[in-house]
Amino acid sequence: MRGFYKLWCILVYPFFRIVYKINTTGRENIPKGPALVCANHSAYSDPVILAYAFGMNNFMRFMAKIELMRIPVLGYLLKIAGIFGVDRGNSDVNAVKTAMKTLKSGDKVAMFPEGTRVGDSEDTSAKTGAIMIAARTGVPIVPVYIPRRKKPFSSVHVVIGEPYMIEKVRGKSEVYSAYADELMRKIEALKP
Repeated sequence: MRGFYKLWCILVYPFFRIVYKINTTGRENIPKGPALVCANHSAYSDPVILAYAFGMNNFMRFMAKIELMRIPVLGYLLKIAGIFGVDRGNSDVNAVKTAMKTLKSGDKVAMFPEGTRVGDSEDTSAKTGAIMIAARTGVPIVPVYIPRRKKPFSSVHVVIGEPYMIEKVRGKSEVYSAYADELMRKIEALKP
């Protein structure tokens, strides 16, 4: 997976360097070892922009909607690059287990807590999956802000925030929801 991830980066980076001039602030905040990388999500290009911002030496497995994994050739390429699917309509235990296993093995997992693409004028609550995974594995969450409006051939300023820990969460879904809302506030606070 790592080898194909790096190959994918080598092939895709030049294209993205031409289409978007990606500037990254906060690379010093990237922890060594496992971490849950959580960014806002507004465009199909966000995963590639996020991978570019972190650099090819920070291997990340991305959680993506299961529908992408079912597209014949694309699904295969995504899978061998380490991307795994999540069935967003259900409680997908397999996706959660894959994320936790990846983090326990020392790698990073990237998630978009909103669960879907969200535009500037839309208001969507964050899903609680990232909080639950971080609480159960004890890994830091790294909040990342990606501009919602991205125009081709312009600068995209990605901001990587300071990692923080979630305590062991006990209680009902309201507790997870409060932490998820806090995560989204931390992400939005990074907006330049």
